[in-house]
Amino acid sequence: MGKPVDVIQSVRLDDENDTLILLDQTVLPNEKNFLHLKELKDIWDAIYHLKVRGAPAIGIAAAYGVYLGTKQSNAETYDDLYNDFKKAKEFLASSRPTAVNLFWALDRMEARFQKEEDKSVKEVISALKEEAEKIRAEDEEVCESIGQHALSLLKSGWGILTHCNAGTIATAKYGTALAPIYLGQEKGYDFKVYADETRPLLQGARLTAWELKEAGVDVTLICDNMASIVMKEGKIQAVLVGCDRVAANGDAANKIGTSGVAILAKHYNIPFYVCAPLSTVDLACKTGDDIHIELRPSEEITSKWYEKPMAPEDVQTYNPAFDVTDNELITGIITENGIAYAPFSENLPKMFKK
Repeated sequence: MGKPVDVIQSVRLDDENDTLILLDQTVLPNEKNFLHLKELKDIWDAIYHLKVRGAPAIGIAAAYGVYLGTKQSNAETYDDLYNDFKKAKEFLASSRPTAVNLFWALDRMEARFQKEEDKSVKEVISALKEEAEKIRAEDEEVCESIGQHALSLLKSGWGILTHCNAGTIATAKYGTALAPIYLGQEKGYDFKVYADETRPLLQGARLTAWELKEAGVDVTLICDNMASIVMKEGKIQAVLVGCDRVAANGDAANKIGTSGVAILAKHYNIPFYVCAPLSTVDLACKTGDDIHIELRPSEEITSKWYEKPMAPEDVQTYNPAFDVTDNELITGIITENGIAYAPFSENLPKMFKK
């Protein structure tokens, strides 16, 4: 048997001090620094600059953020409070265009606001806090359920490849793609995890390798362009990744480089699984072609991690934050309600009915 894993709570509310507390993921692994944010602009900045990242964590941060923004209102009527809520919601929604959880959480908070129409301002604000706490608690349950479903597909001693970071610091607890790793660690599965560094922001090197090592998991860091050779050498028996949005046909947007890993897995006949909370599945989005891909600053490629620039000055760059993995490359999409297989357009909607 293994041992319980001590996971990190990366997003939490200090309501007494009107503060959102976030683990600053931009300074890992060198510093374990928690930000104490009171202003809406600082919460927006934390989401935009990836101080908080991972689709579920972004959603939780946004829910707490819009609650705190509304709590700071001086409104004395429901309508005036709703106007302030809408401003806070629209502002936070402008921070990241791709992660569907951001909009899902904000829309859910608005739906709760509208349910409280006959209540006092104080009661509405209290209801918003309750809803934000529910979003966090439900994500913890979702992550554990995804982990249990994923673990049913894996065998003790397997080599698992993962890309980017879909771990405990990206969610309320356990993570999505890393949830079966943590649950397996508790049960003595002895997984050997290979973490892609995930250029250009190095979420695999800075975050996944760090949190797995902290938890005592056998983790090996590799460069992104080494995925092929570890597969060819037989070190990998399954690939697990998270995602930021799943289209109705099963196309999945995840951190840039994910589609390349999926192509390699297909070539080497290795199962490729996407771990996706149902809040990340967007049935209104028909295919991956409809997913907006965020473009990020050139400095992330040319100079961010170097003492001196490692590219010619003013060189043209192309820096998409995500790519879309075609559904035909995906073995299964693992949700909290079970595992969806192709045809995804038929089977993904069934996950919502369970």
